[in-house]
Amino acid sequence: MKFDLHNVELVGQQTPDPLRFAFQRKKSPHAGGMMHAVKGEEIQTSLEKAHALKPQSALAPRCLYIHIPFCRVRCTYCNFFQYASSKSLIESYVEALREEIRWKASQIWTQAAPFQAVYIGGGTPTDLSADQIRTIVSDIRSQFPLTPDCEITLEGRINRFGPEKFEAALEGGVNRFSFGVQSFNTAVRKSAKRFDEREEVLKTIQNLVSYNAAPIVLDLLYGLPHQTLDIWQQDLEDYLESGAHGVDLYQLIEMQGLPMAKMVEQGKLPHPADTQMKATMFEMGVKFMAKHHQKRLSVNHWASDNRERSIYNSLAKTTAEIMPLGAGAGGNVNGCQMMQTRDMDTYISAITDKRYPVMMMTMAPANRAVSAEVKCGFDAGVLAQHKLDRVAGAGTFAALTPLFETWERNGLVYLERSGSDLEGRGYLTLTVAGQFWGVTLAQNLIEVLQGTSGQTPPMREGGMPSGMMPSKKMPVSMAS
Repeated sequence: MKFDLHNVELVGQQTPDPLRFAFQRKKSPHAGGMMHAVKGEEIQTSLEKAHALKPQSALAPRCLYIHIPFCRVRCTYCNFFQYASSKSLIESYVEALREEIRWKASQIWTQAAPFQAVYIGGGTPTDLSADQIRTIVSDIRSQFPLTPDCEITLEGRINRFGPEKFEAALEGGVNRFSFGVQSFNTAVRKSAKRFDEREEVLKTIQNLVSYNAAPIVLDLLYGLPHQTLDIWQQDLEDYLESGAHGVDLYQLIEMQGLPMAKMVEQGKLPHPADTQMKATMFEMGVKFMAKHHQKRLSVNHWASDNRERSIYNSLAKTTAEIMPLGAGAGGNVNGCQMMQTRDMDTYISAITDKRYPVMMMTMAPANRAVSAEVKCGFDAGVLAQHKLDRVAGAGTFAALTPLFETWERNGLVYLERSGSDLEGRGYLTLTVAGQFWGVTLAQNLIEVLQGTSGQTPPMREGGMPSGMMPSKKMPVSMAS
């Protein structure tokens, strides 16, 4: 195992302020390992074989991801916009999606074991009508084998999500709701093309919480234009006031070619926060959640009570298999990692002809469990020696000690060792700075373990656009 401890891109800068200056910028939206593409003519036959076989283990966790590629308006920071919400187009899409649900639910791989979590993302799933939401969720529950405690999440906006849609979703079987609030501040929201003013957003969330029917979880985004530290502090306060059961704090990842970048260039928006400001906002969020006794589920996610479990988000960072449904969805089945076409006509035509609407596919590498363990551990804030050695081989954690010690000197981790290396009692715990730079550290470690440090892999798991993580939380999203 080779690594250069003088490479600052690997180990970070030695600085009195590692939270803000350990690295120049976040390395990528999400960490991932190497993958190898499957040729176009082999995709269909490979998928047919994969779905005709039972999973290697009936006890292995697995999920469903359903993609709804419609939005009434494109947010300035979003890389996921596909189609403007059109009643006729949505109707055609829902019909095709229901056909895909029936078709894929009947396959051998699908029926061999139950699913622990379902995530309906987008896009904006809440732009569907109440009847469409109810019907899709009911189809999933009736067609797929689900565990009795299966988490079924509906993602969307607060805007125009009133009692009729909420109750229809509950009737269909949704038991968790995730809303992309991003910021409560009216000026920040409007500059990002978000609907509704602060007071209306708070009122709607509080009304949904008052049903006491399912966890309500919010996404907050830090680093947006106009979002000062005072505004961010108020966003955190507003989360508590809303009564929501959980919250994700994501940093804005700037990407070229998106509306926000163009508006900044044209002088229509101020620059978003730089890396150092976002680091400060992250630290504020961590301290705020600790002060108010919010239960930390990952480095970016907190719960206000035990109702919020975040099962899909946790499993998506492991080796869990994820069946994709819908245009633009992605996932992995029996070693096949796939991205379904985003083009609506191509998608509908493929489903009509009972063909997998997959335009890009890779085969999971033999060591996929290694990168999954790293991602899962860094997402939780601690990498355990016995878990890494179990998937990467005995002695791996010990062999990495020089790298871990350098990270520790640079203020990014705490290295805990007790007993001999053979006892496997070591832990690598991220500091607050390490949590902020967690994706960069995870990606660096994966590349070291795969022998690609300093190289450019042909493709990474983090480059798969869907399904590995939910919708706007997926690899190429800015809201990561």
